[in-house]
Amino acid sequence: MMTRGSFMLFSPVEIQETVNMFMRQKLDVRAITMGISLRDCACEDGKKSRQKMYDKIMKYAGNLVKVGRDIETEFGVPIINKRISVTPISLVAEASGEKSYAEWAVTLDKIAKELEVDFVGGYSALVQKGMTPGDKVLIDSIPEALAITDRVCSSVNVGTTKSGINMNAVKLMGETVKRTAEATKDRGAIGCAKLVVFTNAPEDNPFMAGAFHGPGEGDAVINVGVSGPGVILAAAKEYKGKPIDELADGIKKMAFKITRMGQLVGTEAAKRLGVDFGILDLSLAPTPAVGDSVARILEECGLEGAGAPGTTAALAMLTDMVKKGGVMASTSVGGLSGAFIPVSEDEGMINAVKQHSINLEKLEAMTCVCSVGLDMIAIPGDTTATTISGIMADEMAIGMVNNKTTAVRLIPAPGKKPGDWVEFGGLLGGAPVMAVNTFSCADFINRGGRIPAPIHSFRN
Repeated sequence: MMTRGSFMLFSPVEIQETVNMFMRQKLDVRAITMGISLRDCACEDGKKSRQKMYDKIMKYAGNLVKVGRDIETEFGVPIINKRISVTPISLVAEASGEKSYAEWAVTLDKIAKELEVDFVGGYSALVQKGMTPGDKVLIDSIPEALAITDRVCSSVNVGTTKSGINMNAVKLMGETVKRTAEATKDRGAIGCAKLVVFTNAPEDNPFMAGAFHGPGEGDAVINVGVSGPGVILAAAKEYKGKPIDELADGIKKMAFKITRMGQLVGTEAAKRLGVDFGILDLSLAPTPAVGDSVARILEECGLEGAGAPGTTAALAMLTDMVKKGGVMASTSVGGLSGAFIPVSEDEGMINAVKQHSINLEKLEAMTCVCSVGLDMIAIPGDTTATTISGIMADEMAIGMVNNKTTAVRLIPAPGKKPGDWVEFGGLLGGAPVMAVNTFSCADFINRGGRIPAPIHSFRN
């Protein structure tokens, strides 16, 4: 690329490379997510509060989908999802004193459908150190809320590196996942696909189901999630047989190019919508489509199948290079930014489960070095609530000790056993049911209490 005056001149090779990214390698902006604060919507009358919420979201996000489509057309950049995230509803609804917050979810679902956005995130609670009455009401109402809505996503943060892990909340969330599966069993327990449990949840995440607009954020912002597994795969193929450091450098350079595209879309969307540009999330977010897989990138690194010895090392390198390439290209990198390893949303990961090269324990090990955690994993429907809580506790501990975001999105599929298939549709895909360790952890989970913060969290 050269410059002449105030114009950038691109060579024919660079132009063809960009065309290939979009047309052949499935590069896209996975989501533009408008985060909206609802703190000024709280009041003692729940009905009035929900009306204020409705009015404010419609005011800010009324043109979100139109702007996204206009940018797609003008820039030739696919924008797959247009989404909204809001202040955790437990913080807004608590003043109403209502005994269930399901009506808040219904209102959010109505907004999503009227605005034609794909999902609304923020039916959430932050309970890393304790639960207020409002937090408890929200968590208790999650199964109903996800059963009676289509586009609402829920998340609960149960731990941080500074606070430790709230094991009472972990226990409760295991039970909540089971109840949600039962409430949506007629649809393959899809409610659980819209429910995620976090440690160190970021306040500016544009990806669902974990997006919410953090209390420390401004009134309204645009956050962008860029995804390009296919582009990174193509870059990796150019370094076949080369030393790992050369491969790493090639991935980093490609991540730089991807980030610049996302920055362009994000700043333009924010400008047209009259809000601030928040962050750019660089996460490699796969889809069920062939050629859009993180697992296939790992295989291109030299693994016979995702999950083979060396997988965690390859994933660590991949995640780090994506981050390094991104921060070279933008000062607004945030959210999760790395590599996602959801089973149902990754064609290569699904194949790895089918060929038995990967299991739940290996996926857990991989989460030590990647962006999120145990994501979109179908497990047997008869898995107990305490076992689900135990899996959550393990994953939360990884996040707490390593000062990173980790999460769990498990789907206990009613009536299904290991090897059976569960279909969710769309970007959520489908997945084979994975076996779970059946040894009991009930006595451990039923202790409750709190796992204290690690010693290295004391940095003041």
